[in-house]
Amino acid sequence: MTSSHTLTGEEPEHLTPAGHRQAQVDPLAARRAPGDPPWDVYLTGTVFLDIIFTGLDSAPVRGTESWARGMGSSPGGVANMASALARLGLRTSLAAAFGDDHYGEYCWDALEQGEGIDLTPSRTVPGWHSPVTVSMAYEGERTMVSHGHEPPPEEPAPDCPPRARAAVASLTPGRRAPWIAQAAREGTRIFADVGWDETGAWDLAGLPDLEHCEAFLPNAEEAKRYTGADCPRLAAHALTEYVPVAVVTLGSEGAYAVDRRTGEAAEVPAIAVQALDPTGAGDVFVAGFVTGSLAGWPLADRLAFAGLTAALSVQEFGGSLSAPGWSEIGAWWRRVQSLPGQDPMALRRYAFLDGLVPRELDRPWPLRRAVPTIGFRRST
Repeated sequence: MTSSHTLTGEEPEHLTPAGHRQAQVDPLAARRAPGDPPWDVYLTGTVFLDIIFTGLDSAPVRGTESWARGMGSSPGGVANMASALARLGLRTSLAAAFGDDHYGEYCWDALEQGEGIDLTPSRTVPGWHSPVTVSMAYEGERTMVSHGHEPPPEEPAPDCPPRARAAVASLTPGRRAPWIAQAAREGTRIFADVGWDETGAWDLAGLPDLEHCEAFLPNAEEAKRYTGADCPRLAAHALTEYVPVAVVTLGSEGAYAVDRRTGEAAEVPAIAVQALDPTGAGDVFVAGFVTGSLAGWPLADRLAFAGLTAALSVQEFGGSLSAPGWSEIGAWWRRVQSLPGQDPMALRRYAFLDGLVPRELDRPWPLRRAVPTIGFRRST
């Protein structure tokens, strides 16, 4: 089991001078071979336009007007996960419906042109407007309000997913998603999270697609409710009766994971950072864990990397465009090693980054971030 020692992070704006270049890193380079699937990860789901307000002193009060000190807009929903995966160097394919309004055009362009995500399985739906979520961040928490019409009746054929090394699925209690079984039969490794069970049943039998999954990544409260355990670590062990790898996120305490196949168990504390906006942090965590899993890293390294990417993401606005790239990860690693007073045990926990982070930069850096409004002309 890993050490409980922790590190103090640093806000990325102190580390990303304008005009630098963002490094291209392929974490799976050593594992690629002829005949591999064309995609590393496949996802399907709903893309939202996220509008995020930060810097609120408290939750909005009925009958009053609140002013936010910060605001950003970016693609949200499944776009959070897709962007996080792509920024970590994974070849990512997304099946989603996009509205034919300006919001939909912006989201499509941001994902395809800005992030290099394959949208071949996606489509634009005439007459359907993009779903929108307004997120308000305050006191380390967030409140969200969403609006959207019923999804189009013909989704982008998720029952015939493209060949991919892995897929990330969000399980829905009481419902099967046919594409999950189809992908698993083709050899795709399925990583799954789950939302809050509005039915209150909290019955693992109500997650029938769990049988096709390699890893399940609930948060602590979800894990305890599904297993009846009073401790999230015990809940993780109980979940391995249903899925080979169980990862339970512990909020400010970090994360705990168990791999039934190898007998490994690991716990990594959260990295201390000043959070601006937690939107999408859970998606970034999953993306980091998937990356390490496909690269074949030890369980503790996968868990530490997932926590690091999530910690870096909360220091930026929004979900999809807050995800870190490899140059930001490298900048963080070099920075924490230079700070006085860091715990040597904690530094050793992240020593695996030495062989991963780039020394040269060859992409624009910093990466695209959420902007206060959309539709500005790009400067040339």
